[in-house]
Amino acid sequence: MTPLELQSLLDKHRFWFMRVSGGKRLSLRLADLQGFDLSGAMMRGAQLPGVNLSRGALIGTALIEADLFAANLERADLSRADLTRADLRGAYLRGAKLVGTVLRGADLRGGALLKARPDGEMNFASADLGEATLDRAVLAKANVDGADLTDASLVEADCRDARMTGCTLSGAKLTRANLARAKLRRADLSGADLANANLRGADLAFANLDGAVLAGANLDGADLTGVDLKSANVEGTRFTRSMDDLSSALQSALRSHYLWMETDGKEGERASLPGADLNHLDLNGVNLSGADLKGANLAGAHLDGALFVMADLSGADLSQADLEGTTLDGVNLARANLSGAKLRSALLRPVPIRGGDGRATGRWWPANLSSARLVGADLAGANLKNANLTDADLSNACLRGADLADVRLENTRFEGADLAEASIPEGLR
Repeated sequence: MTPLELQSLLDKHRFWFMRVSGGKRLSLRLADLQGFDLSGAMMRGAQLPGVNLSRGALIGTALIEADLFAANLERADLSRADLTRADLRGAYLRGAKLVGTVLRGADLRGGALLKARPDGEMNFASADLGEATLDRAVLAKANVDGADLTDASLVEADCRDARMTGCTLSGAKLTRANLARAKLRRADLSGADLANANLRGADLAFANLDGAVLAGANLDGADLTGVDLKSANVEGTRFTRSMDDLSSALQSALRSHYLWMETDGKEGERASLPGADLNHLDLNGVNLSGADLKGANLAGAHLDGALFVMADLSGADLSQADLEGTTLDGVNLARANLSGAKLRSALLRPVPIRGGDGRATGRWWPANLSSARLVGADLAGANLKNANLTDADLSNACLRGADLADVRLENTRFEGADLAEASIPEGLR
């Protein structure tokens, strides 16, 4: 097809869209237009299924509601093109450039290819956007279910409310992307860079986030059912989980413990949850005094104002947890990881020991932080009176105004710690 022939068809298409006499809808099924330059063309509603526009230029082209079913757009430049509600099912966009492209409401699901196999069955292919550049592209409410976006770049892309179930986003760059309320269930995000991305309210159930970077990302209200974040970088990540995200067994155990505490042990049962995964859970103000949480994962949990009197948190992971104003009197935090935790005004005081008759014995049970890791923790104004800090690491911790009277110190590290205005033992002055 010559450029003049194509231009004639585009003119007729424009007349068709404007309902001018002599107009005709553009239909280029299976046409070979490799390398063609259609930048700025008005192709709204055009029928282009199976068209080969690989390595072509469609910069700023209007392709609103166009039929690009199974089209070959490999390495094509679609920067700033408008593909709102376009049909891109089964399209091949590997290495394409879609910087600032509008794909709002577009359909990028898999589709049956137009050529049948010898056995009479239709080939089925997912939309392939591997290595494509979609920086600042608008994919809001687009349907990308099952698409391959391996190593694609979606920096600052707008993917709000997009359907991306089962997508392959392995190694993709999604820094500062807006994925609020996106459906990413069972998506493969292994090794993806989601730093500072907005994933508020996103459905990430059973997604693969192995090795993903989530530093500074917002995951508030995201569904993380079945998600393992152990190998992900969640430094500075903002997210909380509700009780609804826990298994029914964990929910039942916590409810039973609350009842046990409220009735002084007459009803319910003490929670025994060693190794429980409660990371980033919202437990503000709850009473888990006396609970067995040895080795539990409470990383990033919101526990401010909670009660953990005489609770066993030995070996637990409380890194980056919010424990501001929390009551931890007599707690066992031996070998626990509290690096970066917020413990401002927390209470870690000794508890009076009473005999079987309920009378005071004159002895006290101090909080146990032996071998605990509190590197960079914020303990400003905390009360650690009589606490056992043997072998504890408080390097670079903030202890400004903290009460460290009569604490037990042996091989305790305070390198770089802020002890201004703290009540401290003579040996620390």
